[in-house]
Order: sequence, then C-alpha cells, then structure tokens
Amino acid sequence: MKDTTEIKAALRAQHIETPSWAYGNSGTRFKVFAQRGVPRDPYEKLADAAQVHKYTGVAPTVALHIPWDKVDDYADLARHARELGVGIGAINSNVFQDDDYMLGSVTNPDPAVRRKATDHLLECVDIMDQTGSDTLKLWFSDGTNYPGQDDIRARQDRLAEALATVYERLGENQRFLLEYKLFEPAFYTTDVPDWGTAYAHCVKLGPKAQVVVDTGHHAPGTNIEFIVAFLLREGKLGGFDFNSRFYADDDLMVGAADPFQLFRIMFEVVRGGGLGPHVAFMLDQCHNIEPKIPGQIRSVMNVQEATAKALLVDQEALSAAQQAGDVLGANAVFMDAYNTDVRPLLAELRTEMGLAADPMAAYRDSGYHEKIAAERVGGTQAGWGA
Repeated sequence: MKDTTEIKAALRAQHIETPSWAYGNSGTRFKVFAQRGVPRDPYEKLADAAQVHKYTGVAPTVALHIPWDKVDDYADLARHARELGVGIGAINSNVFQDDDYMLGSVTNPDPAVRRKATDHLLECVDIMDQTGSDTLKLWFSDGTNYPGQDDIRARQDRLAEALATVYERLGENQRFLLEYKLFEPAFYTTDVPDWGTAYAHCVKLGPKAQVVVDTGHHAPGTNIEFIVAFLLREGKLGGFDFNSRFYADDDLMVGAADPFQLFRIMFEVVRGGGLGPHVAFMLDQCHNIEPKIPGQIRSVMNVQEATAKALLVDQEALSAAQQAGDVLGANAVFMDAYNTDVRPLLAELRTEMGLAADPMAAYRDSGYHEKIAAERVGGTQAGWGA
C-alpha cells in the first residue's frame, strides 16, 4: 500500500455536506412513510445533521432548501448551527412546487410567473447573505410534455435572462451551481436536460456560474466520470449531488447501486485536483425506509471509502502503463486500488481524529435516536414541501 500520510491528510480535509431534507419524512410517489423522532423545524434538522458530523468528523455544513427551511430569522438559524458545531452550506431554491409553475418557472410563457420565480431566486441570495452561505443551487423542473407545446428556443432565452439576473445579484465571494436532469417531471423536453446545456449557460455568464453533477440525473450507461473530468478541466465543476440510481432518479444512498462507478468518479476528482473547497460534495438522497441519521452517516462513509481508494491509485505506475500502451497493466493498477479494503485505514484515521472507529456503532450506542423519539412528540414532522 502507498504511504498513507498524504492520503490521510486529504481524507481529513474532505468535507461532505448533508441536506436538511434528508432528515425529514420522504417516500415514493405512492406513499410517504413517517418515522419517529423526525425533525419538526429547521432547528431540529440542524441538530440531527450535527450528529452526522459528530461521528464522521467530515460533514461540517448543512444545505438548506427554501421554502422548506423558511424561518423568520436566518441569522439566528446560522447562529444555532454554529452552536451545534456545524454551518450553513448551499441554499437550494424551489421553483417547482407552486401551482403557478405548471408550465414552467423561469421559462414559463407568462412573464408574471417568470418574475415570481426570479424573485424567489433573488430571495435565496438574500438568505445567503444572512446565513453566510457562498453557494446557491439552482434546479429547474421546467420543460414540456408535448411537441409544439412551447417554443424550445424561446425557453432557452427566458432561462438565460433569469440566470443573468441572478448572476448579477451574487456577491463577490458567492456563486451559483446549475443542476441538470435528463427528464421528469417534463417528458418531451427539459430546459436543462444535460451537462452540456448547463455548461453552455455557465460559460456565457462567467466564473461565478458552475455546473453541479447529480449522479442520478443521467441516462443509463452514461459515463459520468467523463463529464466530471471534462468539467474539472474547464474549471466548471462546482459540486456534486451524490446519490444512487438503479433505473432513473432513484435518490438512493450513494454507492449503493454501483460503488465502482463512485470510485471511478472520485478518481477523476482526485486526478483533476477537485478535492479542494472549490468543488462541493453534497448528499442529495431520500431515506424512505431506513433511519435518517444512520442513512446519512453510512452515505458519508461510502464517499470516504471511494475517495480513499481513488487516492490509493499509483499515479506513476498508471501513467507509465498508459504511456507504454499497456492496456492490461494500466487497468490492473486501477483495479488494485479499487479492490483494496480501505476500512482499516479509515478506522485508523478516525481514531487519530479523536472519533470512534465505527461511526455507525457509536451513533447507535449514543441513545440519540431514542432521545429524539421521546422528545419530538406533537407538532408537524418535516417532510417533502415542509
């Protein structure tokens, strides 16, 4: 095994953001399953997220979703986060859960609806100012279901206009990440369907606009690591929404469906110098049948394991084999790293960081779940749309 000093340093510095909505109730299109102890407000969501950081040591920020996490005083919410030992991460906008957005938000043919949607995006930048967040996440469900329903090119013009308005509002040290999705809920055309569309808009706007890669938002068989390598090369990879998919946008735990794909993605991140703070690693997944906090802890650990394996790749040996045209030799170097059991290394690292070697067991033994299940009685549990 390679010398682990630098590998441990990189893993110790890695930050994996958890999403506030992962701690609320969620489900399939047919049923939302309620669990005991689920948060009833953003303050309790932050408390649960702090548990993930407490036991993993690498999840120091929490993404918010507006208006799901709407409060009267965002500065106070940020203060509460700091008291818990975490901070506010990306602010995620929501222009997909209002009746006015049936035909689109910023690309809607009605200028009044477009103005409403853009005003919400600007409101999210205001919240960034109040919480200290430096990242705005933009995802649009906009699209059409039938040929001829709307002018495809005109919708791109409307999108560009809205993005430019938001871009101009960003502060000096703020940025936005533009997300793409192949389909759903629009089935004929989606206004930001792929990385190329997102990339083109971001290039035109400037350095404060970057692309975010949601690992579930691709057609089957898509080479996501190629997209990652390309965007890193162009300086336009702003972050990830990590999850797993078996069929479409399943939003299952990262690394569950294809851990080898996660390794390949993380290798390109390491190879392209993307482990620094300029690339945000965020989980974006739902825990429908598994407990919320342990689901997030396990997901953080999955990303750590894939990263550790990526860092173990012998870059010199790999490069030598590639330059020599040694196809099997290069692949063997790659697979040797993937087949390495990195769990002992990560357990050792956690011990050195003053953490329990097994975060899952440590959380289970803490009694926190039993505590919140007993205390959080009454009120309205958080979930989709709340």
